[in-house]
Amino acid sequence: MTPDHEAAVREAVAQLAAALLAATRANEADPAGPDRLLSVDEAARHLGIGRSALYSELAAGRLRSLKVGRRRLIPSSALAEFVSWDGR
Repeated sequence: MTPDHEAAVREAVAQLAAALLAATRANEADPAGPDRLLSVDEAARHLGIGRSALYSELAAGRLRSLKVGRRRLIPSSALAEFVSWDGR
């Protein structure tokens, strides 16, 4: 193998390694997988507020939730959005 070919192969391997590393990091960005759905009690406990305050935030539209049958469930990502919300 000539020095030019060896350099080209080394560059291709380096690019492949960088692409594989980027893809692996992208897959690890959310290691928990999909959102966990929290009950009202769990969400209130995580936020450090009471159930009534949590229901007030839901009614005001500042906290996302969904209904599954008769249950009100809050996605875990909605808690992070709520905490980082600046009111604008």
